[in-house]
Amino acid sequence: MTDTLAARIDRLESLDAIRQLPAKYALALDMRDMDAMATLFPQDVKVGKAGSGRLALRAYMDATLRSPFTGTSHHIGGHVIEFDDTDHAHGVVYSKNEHETGDEWVIMQMMYADDYVRQGGRWYFARRLPLYWYATDLNKPPIGDNKMRWPGTDWTEGNFHKLFPSYAEFWARGGDHGGPVAEPAPLGGFLNAMRRGQAAPRVKVRAD
Repeated sequence: MTDTLAARIDRLESLDAIRQLPAKYALALDMRDMDAMATLFPQDVKVGKAGSGRLALRAYMDATLRSPFTGTSHHIGGHVIEFDDTDHAHGVVYSKNEHETGDEWVIMQMMYADDYVRQGGRWYFARRLPLYWYATDLNKPPIGDNKMRWPGTDWTEGNFHKLFPSYAEFWARGGDHGGPVAEPAPLGGFLNAMRRGQAAPRVKVRAD
């Protein structure tokens, strides 16, 4: 982008619009406003392997949020946003969620790896990849492996750390690696530097 005042203002306005998307998404889910949720995505949003469009997304999410959930509350955390060009961006946003499900209260820690697109002057989610760390009953801390512990399902491992190779590298070595500290990431390239060119992991997507 050129370093003109107009471009800088556009970047700030875009940042604000993108930052509001996860908050709007959380509010729409928790209030079960499936139309409001669907409008946060472009008209041609992909839904599953074969579906597409807002109608398909609305129907999918409507079914997902009826079972096993009775009520939900999504708490949005830190949000890192980087631009690919003036109309495309990507980011990572933390989410701490609570779910009423049957006679249990399930808490969850996760992050979304997002892609954003601007169409017709408005920013949308192009894609949301959920990466889970744990899900468990409020009174049952998820100590040990297989921290995804939804009631009535087999325990499994989440993908919370798999977008960034540093987590596995940290635990694979016995201490500080001893080399020089890396140079700061390029401006607008922090996430790309942390991912080191690694492709997004393949995950079984569950709407949340």
